Amino acid sequence: MEEIKSVETGLKEALKSINCELYFFKYIAKTKVLEIIVDRDEDFNFDAIEEVSKFISDYLDLHDFTEDSYTLDVSSLGAEKPIKLEKLDKYVGKYVNLHLSHPYKGENILEGDLEYCDDDKLILSYRNKTKLIKCEIKRDTVDKARLAIKF
Repeated sequence: MEEIKSVETGLKEALKSINCELYFFKYIAKTKVLEIIVDRDEDFNFDAIEEVSKFISDYLDLHDFTEDSYTLDVSSLGAEKPIKLEKLDKYVGKYVNLHLSHPYKGENILEGDLEYCDDDKLILSYRNKTKLIKCEIKRDTVDKARLAIKF
């Protein structure tokens, strides 16, 4: 039997081998549920989350932390997942929501297509009613970012 913290640490390392990151790990003894949330730079679809769930299940079969049976609940961060600012460049071509520390034309929240991103600036195309606006923003003025759903 392994300590739960040891299992969490080992799983965190193991997930790197399949380009995933452990975002949340919690065993709720009262309900006997192990909740795990994973993230990766690529999109998650149903097949991908199923593959990751199998990987995690196989890992846990080798690393028992309880003698009780439990329910494994594996999920991703979802369609509007937060984006780590240092990884913003990996989301070029995606529809994103940006929260700015310094407003752009009076707006501190912009939502649109991330067209370009480097260490200093990013270019975002967004709509204001029917008008398409392309703006250049200093990267250090972005204090939060997440994926967004385009309607």
